[in-house]
Amino acid sequence: MQQQHRSGLQPLSYGRQSISDEDIQTVVDVLRSDFLTQGPAISLFERALVKETMAQEAVALSSATAALHLLYLALGLSKGDMVWTSPITFVATANAARYCGASVDFVDVDKSTGNICPLALETKLDIAKGKNQLPKILTVVHLGGLSCDMANIGEMCKRYGVLVVEDASHALGGTYDGSPIGSCRYSVASVFSFHPVKMITTCEGGAVTTNDHKLAQKIRLLGSHGITRDSKLFEHETDGPWYYEQIELGFNYRLSDVHAALGVSQIKRLSSFVTERDRLANYYKKTLGEELNYQFIPSNKTSSFHLFMVQFPSQKYRDNCYQALLDNNVTAQVHYIPVYRHPYYRSGIQKPYSFLNSEYFYAHSLSLPLFAGLTIQSIDRVCRIVERVLKK
Repeated sequence: MQQQHRSGLQPLSYGRQSISDEDIQTVVDVLRSDFLTQGPAISLFERALVKETMAQEAVALSSATAALHLLYLALGLSKGDMVWTSPITFVATANAARYCGASVDFVDVDKSTGNICPLALETKLDIAKGKNQLPKILTVVHLGGLSCDMANIGEMCKRYGVLVVEDASHALGGTYDGSPIGSCRYSVASVFSFHPVKMITTCEGGAVTTNDHKLAQKIRLLGSHGITRDSKLFEHETDGPWYYEQIELGFNYRLSDVHAALGVSQIKRLSSFVTERDRLANYYKKTLGEELNYQFIPSNKTSSFHLFMVQFPSQKYRDNCYQALLDNNVTAQVHYIPVYRHPYYRSGIQKPYSFLNSEYFYAHSLSLPLFAGLTIQSIDRVCRIVERVLKK
């Protein structure tokens, strides 16, 4: 039972899962089946992801962090290589590159979207080429469910010989130029998260989508200890039908059938989740009006609205609003503390003044509650608090 806050108001968080009776029954069916892991639910979920994203391959894994790690490894990332990414992201985007021994640097964002700024990227690429310090991989982050400018970024990175990876953890159900995010039209692969606050959930889980069959095969191999039972890949004669070989140093990053079954059920409602989030986001905008700025969404993109981010006139207003919401049992969130600000990443990274837009975005932005099942009454409650802060 939820405990009431000292304000007497029920708690309201910035995000949460939506679990139906069908979801529960689907999981129960797997629990009563012969396979709790490495069974048929995995391929069912992967096929559903392929259908949703229009990519040719999907590999389900235990988390988006695991998916990024294996993708980087499968692309040959290692010590001496460099990955560039957005500073406005969860640390896992950068951490997964460090797991491979690679260095990490950052590209400033557009402060109207929080996504990597193509102009800042082009400038940084040109300077890096002159110094012979180009990255092996650029990992873009579709913040809040809004796609980056993929055609421009993809063409630019192709000229400089840089691979593009999409961290689409927020973005399942969004589109770019009429194609689903995850179709990998301008990238080698996309990564998704199925954490409970994301568009759909498998409790914990992630996936890679790609149009490169060999890349998908390598990721599958690495995700299950580097072990194969495919005789075509054996280096030695088989000892019998039980025989297998470890041909890579892999990991146990498998998704269980229990988790995958929940994903199979959840993804059936993805379209309705996105539609509902869009409706609720528009209600927020209509209610709050023009005193705040909202993430800019170009006409060639649709957001999945994993997050509803607003920008306040100043950091003081943002901070006061966060506290006022908390005092009324509403948990908002800041997405994100720039990665380079964390102690682990401070050494060797440029000063914050090199990322003026990222600093601005961090200082002014706040994610208000948004999730499937959020009521209009709850949004009105949030808006009244925000409006009181803005009037002070």
